[in-house]
Amino acid sequence: MTTYYRRAVIDGAKIFYREAGDPGDPAFLLLHGFPASSFMFRRLIDLLAGQFHVIAPDYPGFGHSDAPPPSRFSYTFDRLTDVIEQFTEHLGLGRYGLYLQDFGGPVGFRLATRHPERVSFLVIQNANAYEDGLPDSFWAPARKLWADPSTANREAIRAAGMSDAALEWNYVHGTSDPALIDPDSWLLQSALLNRPGNKDAMLDLLYDYRTNPGLYPRWHDYFRTHQPPTLITWGGNDEIFPEAGAHPYHNDLPQAEIVILDAGHFALEDHAEVVARHISRFTSAHALSGARGLRAKG
Repeated sequence: MTTYYRRAVIDGAKIFYREAGDPGDPAFLLLHGFPASSFMFRRLIDLLAGQFHVIAPDYPGFGHSDAPPPSRFSYTFDRLTDVIEQFTEHLGLGRYGLYLQDFGGPVGFRLATRHPERVSFLVIQNANAYEDGLPDSFWAPARKLWADPSTANREAIRAAGMSDAALEWNYVHGTSDPALIDPDSWLLQSALLNRPGNKDAMLDLLYDYRTNPGLYPRWHDYFRTHQPPTLITWGGNDEIFPEAGAHPYHNDLPQAEIVILDAGHFALEDHAEVVARHISRFTSAHALSGARGLRAKG
């Protein structure tokens, strides 16, 4: 399958996206995390394009999309969701599955609660919707920022969480073999973060993350009311969103399937074929995918 690299103008901004597969197949919208981009889905797109019309956009400020300064764009999860909502409408996606990872969770769950009738299924990978998944061992500096968005607290996260060493750690922690992790991932994120004003935009989003726990009850109500078919493929060694955040989904989605992987936060870096096989099996069992089958081997 050929992957196309396209741009759409949404609300005055150029939004970059990767697209593959037959537009006649069920649509599968892949929503990336922080500090990543649609680049994180490069292998998964190739593996699933025989079953789905796969679309993976970069949010404003991420990847190859426009990155307006915070003075001209409000870097909040509500605003990112506005853009992705308009993006799906621009492409004419009336119904789609959602792959949610990290920041893709707050964007995707907002999108799903706005338009539950459009969501055919969920694949959740290290994307949190429960307090159990926000341990102080990692989130204490963010909680300090949420309580006091002072310059000092912002600079502390900038120094500790956005250094090249921190970016590399995001990708290699929890992996059984760091030699399997492509260093292009964190080198790309370093280059993008070092664009003028981009770290300020990311700090604005990290501060806005405080709004997500308050929405958890609304998301749980969506789960209970609509019961979307849900596959959870979770990197069990993740220190950012640990395994404890995966299991509470069963409180509201008792039929959800949970698969714990021997992987870290960015599980697709070394488990893309494993995740693709689970998605293929799960969606085929629920008659949610196209008929040509998975290209992954093994």
